[in-house]
Amino acid sequence: MMTALDIFRALADATRLRILALVRTMELSVGELAQVLGQSQPRVSRHVKILADAGLVERRKEGSWVFVAKGDADRVAPVLAALDAWRDGDDWAEADAARLAAVRADRAAAANAWFETHAGEWDAIRSLHIAESEVEAAMARVLGAAPIARLVDIGTGTGRMLELFAPQAKAALGIDRSSEMLRLARAKLAERGLDHAELRQADLYALPLGDAAADVAVFHHVLHFAQQPGAAIAEAARVLGPAGRLLIADFAPHDREELRAQEGHTRLGFSDDQIAVWFAAAGLVLQRDDTLESGALTVKLWLGRKPGAQLEALAA
Repeated sequence: MMTALDIFRALADATRLRILALVRTMELSVGELAQVLGQSQPRVSRHVKILADAGLVERRKEGSWVFVAKGDADRVAPVLAALDAWRDGDDWAEADAARLAAVRADRAAAANAWFETHAGEWDAIRSLHIAESEVEAAMARVLGAAPIARLVDIGTGTGRMLELFAPQAKAALGIDRSSEMLRLARAKLAERGLDHAELRQADLYALPLGDAAADVAVFHHVLHFAQQPGAAIAEAARVLGPAGRLLIADFAPHDREELRAQEGHTRLGFSDDQIAVWFAAAGLVLQRDDTLESGALTVKLWLGRKPGAQLEALAA
């Protein structure tokens, strides 16, 4: 049983206080922490271990990367409340937050450049590891053939999900950060005559929709590119109305480290437990998970639903 003395011993170091402050709002890799703190990764890893042993943070290994998040809320919340009460204009906190913003902006710019460069190859890249026809058929089975009031495809890429599901939707919106991806998507949707499908350039962490504005949202092979998958899921849940559904198609955990460099992957797949935790935090209930075995990589489908009565008026 961890005692108060153990917790305060773990916090009796400026670097560890800084680490806790950095991960209190978002999950970070050890590499990101090292960049922000200006310290070596081995040194940061030692500090993270001490915090983890005290239950203040949690570590999760993904290939050669280790991600760090806040520990159990019952343990961490009182500590953070005390630190907030005692803090009086910590200059290091503001400086660390500014450096973190710069680090993440650089990574986001690099990811966006990768998408712009590979836009023309996008559909082929998505088909490298399992036949997309199998994934698409499975997604169609999960969503069913019932009419959709408003569909939101987050990270729409070249618009393939809109091609598939917009015909059964009264309104459809595709979101992507890449202007080149959206250019290709517009051409494809025009060819299919899907005039009711709208495309917007926007960030998956700040969707251009109000609360409860949609009844189906889709992430199709998008989350493994996200720096903060949990935040992306929470934002998708925000725009879903009562009984709204979120469908995710992505990879199960794997160790194909080369996909980070070759295909721009940030995360090496997701476990069922991980998705369930993010769903619960976003106010979604995990209704089903399907597994599509593919040899090199396994594709998973996860369906979450918001509690509440169905909004019949949306589908009218």
